[in-house]
Amino acid sequence: MKIYSYNVNGIRAAMNKGFLAWLEKSNADVVCLQETKAQPDQIPMLEFTSLGYNCYPFSAQKKGYSGVAILTKHIPQNKIIGIGIEKYDFEGRVIRVDYPDLSIVSVYHPSGTSGDERQSFKMQWLNDFQQYALDLQKQIPNIVFCGDYNIAHTEIDIHDPKGNAKNSGFLPEERQWLTGFLNSGFTDSFRYIHPEEKDAYSWWSYRANARMKNKGWRIDYCMVSNLIKDRIKDAGIDSSAMQSDHCPIWVEID
Repeated sequence: MKIYSYNVNGIRAAMNKGFLAWLEKSNADVVCLQETKAQPDQIPMLEFTSLGYNCYPFSAQKKGYSGVAILTKHIPQNKIIGIGIEKYDFEGRVIRVDYPDLSIVSVYHPSGTSGDERQSFKMQWLNDFQQYALDLQKQIPNIVFCGDYNIAHTEIDIHDPKGNAKNSGFLPEERQWLTGFLNSGFTDSFRYIHPEEKDAYSWWSYRANARMKNKGWRIDYCMVSNLIKDRIKDAGIDSSAMQSDHCPIWVEID
């Protein structure tokens, strides 16, 4: 099963930039989307169906904001929205699909770049999300958490570690959280396959030609439960996709 994760920075905008052609070319089994920025009636269900995908969205209550979805060629046994905490579910940040031998989650972690209040919200979310993930793992051992984590983990995951040391997304407490999350029973699938690869990023600022210069951050992850990490066949980053300020990442699970 090939699983993609893609923060599309608005699914309607991405559609106008060739998302459907990318989707068809990817031949993905499952695509986890983040930041759809659309209500369910604004999501192009028919276009996805035409390519053989079932679409399961979970939109934020606020229009044009946040939102996640899962596109899948395989009808799941269950579809679960949210994590059961109202202030987070109001923002449409988590959706899960269950298959007989694997569960897949699309998650959009908050950004703290807009100020101290949202940074505080982000840190509380991270703690609550980890508890949710650990509780879920007890029920469903074989699980993959795909999405935009809004954190670059180590210095090789960001183009300018020193210059960004005090910026949200690379703060010591955020990186420490991500280390703790991995230590609690998860594997960063990209690093599992490419442990020392540099200049491999999944997000670039729109400013100063950052993408052309490859001055990016790796903040999108497919985190695989350690119980099934031996089933990781391959993983990568599709930096050629240009529908967003992010690009798709992927993992192939046996």
